[in-house]
Order: sequence, then C-alpha cells, then structure tokens
Amino acid sequence: MYLLMIKSYPNNEQFITRSPTGSVEVREWDWEKEAERSILLKAVSRWRDYESDWFRGSFSRLPETVRVNPLHPDQEWVEAWLTNLNAKQIDWFFGPGSAWKLPFVRGSSEGETKIILNALHKTGRVTRQEEVSMLPILALNPQPGEIILDLCASPGSKTTQICEHMGDSGAVVANEIVSGRINTLVSNIQRHSCKSSLVVQHDGRHIPMVPMEGYDRVLVDAPCTGSGTTRKNPDVWRKWIPSAGLSLHELQFDLLKRGISVTKPGGRIVYSTCSLDPIENEAVVSRILLDGGVKLISARNEIPEIPSNPGLTQWDILDDFGNSTDSQEFPDYLVPSNIEEVNSQLNSCMRVWNDKIDGGGFFLAIFEKNQQSYSSEKKEYNNSESGLIKDHPSYPQPVEKHLSNQFLDKWGSLPPNLWNRGKSLFWSTEEIYKIWNSVRARRKKKNLIPGKRWHPLKVIHLGLIVAKIRKGELERITSKAARSLKKYISKSLIEVDSEIIDLILIGDEPEYSTAFTNGSEFRGSYVLFDNSGFLLSVWIGKKVTAMISSEEKIILRKIRGI
Repeated sequence: MYLLMIKSYPNNEQFITRSPTGSVEVREWDWEKEAERSILLKAVSRWRDYESDWFRGSFSRLPETVRVNPLHPDQEWVEAWLTNLNAKQIDWFFGPGSAWKLPFVRGSSEGETKIILNALHKTGRVTRQEEVSMLPILALNPQPGEIILDLCASPGSKTTQICEHMGDSGAVVANEIVSGRINTLVSNIQRHSCKSSLVVQHDGRHIPMVPMEGYDRVLVDAPCTGSGTTRKNPDVWRKWIPSAGLSLHELQFDLLKRGISVTKPGGRIVYSTCSLDPIENEAVVSRILLDGGVKLISARNEIPEIPSNPGLTQWDILDDFGNSTDSQEFPDYLVPSNIEEVNSQLNSCMRVWNDKIDGGGFFLAIFEKNQQSYSSEKKEYNNSESGLIKDHPSYPQPVEKHLSNQFLDKWGSLPPNLWNRGKSLFWSTEEIYKIWNSVRARRKKKNLIPGKRWHPLKVIHLGLIVAKIRKGELERITSKAARSLKKYISKSLIEVDSEIIDLILIGDEPEYSTAFTNGSEFRGSYVLFDNSGFLLSVWIGKKVTAMISSEEKIILRKIRGI
C-alpha cells in the first residue's frame, strides 16, 4: 500500500491508501483504543495518581498557538488581528511580545484566516510554537546584553524567543549538530529577522568554551522520547517504550553536564524535555546534583502561574512491558539517590501534565552554577600564534573595505558590526563581534588563541541579512532589513505618494515616469516611503518593482486596507 492522505479527527486518523494495482482502501486507526493498551499509559500509572485524568486529556489535538514578535514594528496590528479572530492571550506568558491560543486546532485554519496566518508566520511577525515549548525561556529569564547558549537549538522557536526577551541585543549562540536540522534553524532565524543570533554546528557534548569566561545562561532543551507529545504526535502511543528513555539518558546527562561547564559561575542553566519519563528527567537532574557545582532553583516559584506538579523523588526502572525491574541490574545513578540533600531538591523541578494545562506534557529544571565552581587562582597562558588553524573561507568575516565604501556611497552611513560571506552582507550585535574578537584558550593546553577569528567555533550563520552582493558589488537592500536600516540609508530613501505604494502592493509595476514626476534619475535599489513613514524596498528600472515576498505583500495590503 502507498499512503495518499491522512485526515485527522479528535481521537483517530483516517488513512487513505492505494495498492500497486490501483485499488483504494480506507483504514482508520482509533488512537484511544491504541492508547488503552499502550505501554505509556501503564508507565504513567506508576509516575502519578489519577492517571485516568491524564489519559482523558491526552487525545484531542492541540490548539494552534502563536507567539507575536515584539521586534517587528507591526506587533500592535498583529495582536489586533488575533483579537478579532477571537484568539485568547495565554495569561501565564510574560516578557516582551505576547502569546495567543487560537480558536481552532493546529493546522485546521481555512480560507482567508489560513492565508493570513501563514503569511504572518513566514514574514516573522508570529512564530507558531506549542504552548509548553515557551516555558523554558521564561525559566531562563534572558536579560538584554547577555551572551546565551541554546545548546540543542533546532528548529529555532526557543532561539528566537530568547532574542525577543533581550530586545535583539546581546548574543544567542544557537547550536545544532545535525546538518538537516541546521537548515531549518537558519531558515527560522532568517524568517524572524533577529540580529543577535549566531548559528554554530557542534556536538553539544563537546562545544568549545567560547567565550572563555563562559555564558551568562544556557538552555539545554535535550533530545527525548517525546512521551508528553501525544496530542501532537499520537504515534507515541504505539511506539513509546521505556528502553528508549534509558538509551537517551547518557546523552541527556552529557549535554547538561557540558552546558553547566560552559556557564559562568553564578549563571543559570535550564534543562527541559517534552518527556514524562523520570529516567530522562529527575534521574538526569539527580545525577548532576551528585556531581556538585550547581544547585536547583524552584521552577514552580519562577513561573508560579503554570499549573504543575513538583518533580518526582521516587521512581522505578521499567522494562518494555511497563513492569518494574530489578534496579540492581542498572547503574546507581538511574535510581533515586539515597542522599537526602540531593533527593530533596527534586521537588524544585516542574512537571506539566496534559490534563493540568491545555497543551502537551513537559519537564523543567533550573540550575544555578556555584560562584566557587572555578578556581580563583589565575591561570598562566602562553600567547602564541604558532600552529593556529585559520577560519574556514565560508565563515563570515568583518565587512571588507571595498564593500563598506560601497555601502557609504550608495546608501549613506555605515551600520556597526557588518559582516560578509558569499553573496550576503550581515548585520549583528556588538556582543557577537566581541565573541569573534575575544581571546580563547586552546583545549587542554596553556596556550591562548588570539581573537579576530571564530575558530574553534564552526559558524554557519549570523545576524540579519541586510544586503545582497552580486559579482563583488552591493546590489540591493533586503526587505527584511529596510525598516531597521532607516537611519543609515538616507541616500536611498525616496518619498512618494501613498497611492504609488498602494499600486505596487496590489501587484502593479508602475512605469518610472508614473512613479517619479520631478525629473529625478533613480536606478537600482531604493526604499520608498510615504507621509505616514511607511517603508517599501523596491528595484527601480524602467518600472518600479517591490523587492518583497508575496506573503509580505499580503500582510501589507491588509495593514493598509487595500
């Protein structure tokens, strides 16, 4: 059979399949019946009371939830549109921007609503994100100007949420090891248009200590079995087994351990999963506490509005039938600690259950690194350039002189912290430049690596793309950057009547003589503006063409009422 289509219902899914002979068969999978005999339900009965309450709250599809981007100048219009749609603000969400629950399940919007919602997402005005997935950043509590590491960053919704909390200042180092997932991460960061992001590719267990003094805060949203995601991924009912969590425990522990090691003394580390399994959660936390150097902060006190339960202090190791096993067959760190000082701290963790919140299941732990984690003794290093590895040619570098001169000549004044790589010019924050310029230590050697390089970081992407390069020459300002660059591009700003902008947005390409009647000569990349201050990136030749996506046109037409 070849799968043709899947149609979702509240508690089942309908699969329409076609055989090689062409016959069509409709198969229906009743997820509730699957779940009643699942290992996951049996396991949950060992992790909490009233598992039947959880069970009843674990089928219906999740509502569509979005986060509004406060870095985008159209925030108020977007929130007004959501209000008119009868969306409700998520009352426990705090920080810049806002989060909303829409009056339909994920992926079920229709007609104009579907078109606009898709356009809002693709243009970076909103981010589609599961409700509980917003929790780790509230717990992390990023502050403007900080340097923060998102150790397992793809697909990027949490990375962009960090950028929003910091007002697009500071630096967010977003790490992802899998190349395919890196592409998704970069795509979402570009969609969001934040300057403070720096995408790197490393095994998170061995990410370099750059900057050398450590990160202010680190998020470890670890890979997990996803046992809390039954409302999003019902296949979990059929596939989940306890041994999957056991196989991930070591990776989760190593990631968290490295996240702690690259954090400044006094810094904050957040560990999170969308798993309900204590082997992936409390057992990891307990093992870290046994290592010492950190203490737990009460997640439930940090985010008191969330209906949640404390972390478990007792659990069994289960076999793949959901039965308790002889724990003596497993390492001691997988079972609850007999050290009261360690075990008692687990109450500070946060467990979010499906029946407690209209969302998915989630686990959260907040650590603070001890101030005395590092020796106060001043280390002695040799400062030597010998044998140093140069940055890969594909890594971004500070903007070349001839390109900066072109920027000044074509558009006015030069923004700070510009970079170029390949066919693009990037704009970053000062803190990203500081990372590039910082001194770092060679691993396990008392040698300092001078700054003005990314090595040993493997840099994939940074900042906001502000201009495109063609044949070594600056060609045009990107539409994403036009508004942010307004004060720097005085030479390329042209005031026109609002009617001209409206004409361009509805899909017309007015003749040059129609758009500009004062006899001026404009050719190439410009930004039009009208008496309301509205900006539009265009290319001027014989005709005037908008340099924006079709989705951007959709939203701008709605905003302008045309």
